[in-house]
Amino acid sequence: MIIGVLKEHLPETRVSLVPEVVAALTKMKAEIWIESGAGDGAFFSDKAYTDSGATIKSSSEIATGADLILAINPALIEASLKPSAVLMGVYQPLFNPALMKKLAGANQTVFSLDTIPRTTRAQSMDVLSSQANIAGYKAVLMAAMQYSRYFPMFMTAAGSIPPAKVMILGAGVAGLQAIATARRLGAVVEVFDTRPAVKEEVGSLGAKFIEVEGAADASKAGGYAVQQSEEFQAKQKAKIHEHIRKSDIVITTAQIPGMKAPILITKEMMEDMRSGSVIIDLASATGGNTDFTKDKETVVHNGVTIIGNSALASSMSSDASKMYSKNVLNFLKLIIDAEGNMNLNFEDDIVKGTCIVHNGTIVNERVAALG
Repeated sequence: MIIGVLKEHLPETRVSLVPEVVAALTKMKAEIWIESGAGDGAFFSDKAYTDSGATIKSSSEIATGADLILAINPALIEASLKPSAVLMGVYQPLFNPALMKKLAGANQTVFSLDTIPRTTRAQSMDVLSSQANIAGYKAVLMAAMQYSRYFPMFMTAAGSIPPAKVMILGAGVAGLQAIATARRLGAVVEVFDTRPAVKEEVGSLGAKFIEVEGAADASKAGGYAVQQSEEFQAKQKAKIHEHIRKSDIVITTAQIPGMKAPILITKEMMEDMRSGSVIIDLASATGGNTDFTKDKETVVHNGVTIIGNSALASSMSSDASKMYSKNVLNFLKLIIDAEGNMNLNFEDDIVKGTCIVHNGTIVNERVAALG
């Protein structure tokens, strides 16, 4: 089997496979083709790939010759793909049903790694978690750079500086890493989440958990938020408003699969925040958690800076690529047999749950329902 890796389009700097994983796949009898320059943004040279057993090819050669094509973002391949080629990446199919329909019409098979079932067995393949970990870390560092004051408390001859107050909305993977990073920098941290089950984790990291009673059960949502009742949303917004006016930094992470991100910070709340406060919105790609968020932009409203960035993992391209690549390797072990051939075992719940398009049909029920 030939696995081809395409160079991502800027501003994406990650790469689907790193040389270390190329070597592992070569030992599994797979042939690896890498587009020239694919690893440059993550500081992996073409030579590093060839030393690991890969062959450098052009994008057109990969498109027409590879059995499996890897690209983190939806591959914009205008050339003819090899008949029945398998595409693998992060396609966000619930937001891109038209693309899925187009790929089904071209008889491609599509595996979208952001739909891997969030089960214990699939943890080593969970690209969303590995990349969210980086996003939570970088969100705090970005906030610290933007914020006009210190994070830790300082007692100096010139007077005392109180610690920054950080509020984090959402205690998933990104939120938990943000808590840990903010605490390491000396901030006082408060956390909102609709899942009472995360209270213990939040406390173990040294943050205060602010609970709002009456949340819908999110235990089967794979770590995501779920749609809440209007009554709960009203109580939640009142509680957030009460605490946000005392916060210096706010990091928002709330997303609901296939839906616009919920608005957690309204214009009214923002106008009660301290001038100079900073909001980092990690849900900006799906609409954002504030009334003013714009994806890939920085907006200032009433002295509050709102940074919309859902792509922070790319800012740590080397480690992000390494973790993503290990996720891919662990998934590929499910579909490569002992002879290095592709074996799409749809009896496996992870393989089945990650496949969006196969044999000219959209096989994922939720995506198919979008028409």
